[in-house]
Amino acid sequence: MRIGIFTDTYPPFINGVSTSISMLEKALKQKGHQVFIVTVNPDNMTYKYENDNHVIRIPGIPIGIYDYRLTGIYPVRVINKIKKWDLDVIHSHTEFGIGTFARIIAHQLDIPLVHTYHTMYEDYVHYITRGHFDKSSKKIVEYLTKFYCDKTASELIVPSKKTYNLFKEKYKVDKNVHIVPTGIDINRFYKEKINKELLMKLREKWKIKKQDFVILFVGRLAKEKNIELLIESHHTLVKKYPNIKLMVVGSGPDYDHYNKMIEKYNIKENVILTNAVPWEKIPEYYALADVFATASSTETQGLTVIEAMAASLPVVCMNDESFTNVVIDGLNGKLFRTKREYKKCIESLINNKEQLKSMSNQARITSESHSLKYYAEQILDVYKSAIGDKYKKDNIVRRIKRIISG
Repeated sequence: MRIGIFTDTYPPFINGVSTSISMLEKALKQKGHQVFIVTVNPDNMTYKYENDNHVIRIPGIPIGIYDYRLTGIYPVRVINKIKKWDLDVIHSHTEFGIGTFARIIAHQLDIPLVHTYHTMYEDYVHYITRGHFDKSSKKIVEYLTKFYCDKTASELIVPSKKTYNLFKEKYKVDKNVHIVPTGIDINRFYKEKINKELLMKLREKWKIKKQDFVILFVGRLAKEKNIELLIESHHTLVKKYPNIKLMVVGSGPDYDHYNKMIEKYNIKENVILTNAVPWEKIPEYYALADVFATASSTETQGLTVIEAMAASLPVVCMNDESFTNVVIDGLNGKLFRTKREYKKCIESLINNKEQLKSMSNQARITSESHSLKYYAEQILDVYKSAIGDKYKKDNIVRRIKRIISG
């Protein structure tokens, strides 16, 4: 199958969507399919062609939200190249910019369109409105989301039951909505794969002792991640457990704010803010930890939770639908709703080594169901639904053309 992936974010960008797309590309290639990418040029305002023209980067302008750039909706210069790809299906991963282009080109070339909805936009409105007109802005977001996901796509993919409920119960979308949790390359997070010498150097760098109990968070440092709850709780936990450390891996707009919080609570010795860490180094940080924690309730899935489980880390997370299809309370992790419950969860794992070990083993087992192979199979089933009989007919036409051309 010849698959075109259209996305506003792709490596070298580092975020959940970019990781998701990298994993999908890898999984599909492992299955023997050809994958073509249309994305943004993160460096400058020029067109760029990579990987023997399998990747097209379109110029875009910065929009002031993280590293995102917005492209034009119809970059004429790349139309002929995309035509030559002879795509069976287009898979869009964004509602704007390149996502709009995906919809136009799919319509023009009569190619089935599959769309994955990654972001709960209603939770991110505050970045645009700065607290003003939030209610009306959320209505606009709802309208645009329904238009892009319902009116234009043949099939819709969401990563969790939470997002499924958004479309079926709130937005009343009348089309197929497939729940396909994003797969990850789970092997790279296995603890036994991590170089012990590198791990020792990392421990020395961040002053982590053998007896320390390390709670890890990996993600963007921003309001919607609710990292404040972790820091505030840590302030209390440290009084009872002096060797407990919270390691926050990532960068974002609230980095300075969290630094000030740590100084205010006088817990600089017990909280580590690493700032940005290269993607290839992330598994080493999981290997440093005893437990993974997140208080976010704005995820569509939470890939870091699956990465943590692949690294044999029990997950302590907010009792939110984004996580409850993966984290089973008492089996591979613990769920909480309040700061008080969070502290109880952490304390129980510190004080019960057998429970910690059992949950670590179960976490690793859970991660297996999110392997790339399983992920690719589910996505390909959606592609086949979108293509239907058209794929069979087009394949016959292609075979006849090849026979004629010799």
